[in-house]
Amino acid sequence: MKALITRKVGMTSTIDDDGTVQAVTLLSTSPCTITQIKTNEIDGYSAVQMGYGEVKKIGKALAGHFKIAKVQPKVVREFRITETQEEIKVGEVISADIFNIGDIVQATGTSKGKGWAGTIKRHNFHRGRKTHGGRSYRRPGSIGSMYPQHIFKGKKMAGQMGHEQVTVKNLKVAIVDPVLGIIGISGAVPGPRKGIVMIRGQES
Repeated sequence: MKALITRKVGMTSTIDDDGTVQAVTLLSTSPCTITQIKTNEIDGYSAVQMGYGEVKKIGKALAGHFKIAKVQPKVVREFRITETQEEIKVGEVISADIFNIGDIVQATGTSKGKGWAGTIKRHNFHRGRKTHGGRSYRRPGSIGSMYPQHIFKGKKMAGQMGHEQVTVKNLKVAIVDPVLGIIGISGAVPGPRKGIVMIRGQES
């Protein structure tokens, strides 16, 4: 299972031998520790729980939970797996060298929050005309009809935009530096700088 909890550093670019410039997102990969292995028999599903970072103080309940792994992680995430793999053990440390250059991965993070946005920004609605007496410039317009006397759920309207979990697939690993703990992913990865990003290998 190739998976890591990382923190987004920022973006840069690389130049290939043929002169092609490629955008790369840099991710900081402090060693992640496996804190729990969930199985279908006990938990109802198979997953691997992983911890990232370290905190000085932790509650008694969490201290007991992480006692076997002997860590006090700051961030805890789960990665679903199809079946429990015997080679994975609690307390095992996973670092950046688990990935190789050219691996195909998927990245999951929380997108940037845009706040309350109108229909033009949120759903790419057209703007109304500003000539010939037009007054509806950025209004959404009609949202319903006479029948059935109510608005269906899911109607595209103004509302909270961004700040939701986003997964981008088919990304390629461009840089792997186990010494600095840096992984470079070609293309954009969801989330702001210093945001938590989960990367996981997928079949090419």
